[in-house]
Amino acid sequence: MSTDTPSSPLATDPAGLRYDLFAIALHWLLAVLIVGSFGVGLYMTGLQFSPLRLKIYSWHKWAGITILLLSALRLLWRLGHRPPALPAGMSRLQLASYRVSHALMYLLFFAVPLSGWAYSSAMGMPVAWFGVLQLPDFVPVDHDFAEAMLQPLHRNCAFVLAGVTLLHVAAVLKHHWIDRDGLLKRMWPGPRQESAR
Repeated sequence: MSTDTPSSPLATDPAGLRYDLFAIALHWLLAVLIVGSFGVGLYMTGLQFSPLRLKIYSWHKWAGITILLLSALRLLWRLGHRPPALPAGMSRLQLASYRVSHALMYLLFFAVPLSGWAYSSAMGMPVAWFGVLQLPDFVPVDHDFAEAMLQPLHRNCAFVLAGVTLLHVAAVLKHHWIDRDGLLKRMWPGPRQESAR
């Protein structure tokens, strides 16, 4: 006779569980956008003022607003859809690290683009999403405040997000290659299966 899916956050057969396809698509799309936007951000800061630099800045801002919107969508989806179970046998320290790192990543998904939007507004450079949709200024124009507070905030949040992302990837690879507990398969595209019966 079949039994219900365990209510515990841990499972005895995590390899047979995956996020739904929409959550997986959002995860990987956001991953590509965040890594790409970080790389573009590093590249563009070293460019001399030119039409190319302005165009790249616009692309960077478009990516930031897209990341912000997709992060909000992902959070809403996550609140309404229970994630698959975590692998059995994770220690309390691993579980605590998992929860703290994910909470920090979600916070930074919003903090990085919002601080960038605020910086652009304070510099008097409005954001036009994809050059079409003019967004309202997030804060009043104030160059001194932008340079002293908002630019460092945006930069530091971006570097913290990059660091947390690297730790996230390292932890997933450790679970995949060393622990071999199927954690990576939760977010890997493929047919979604029910938990072990």
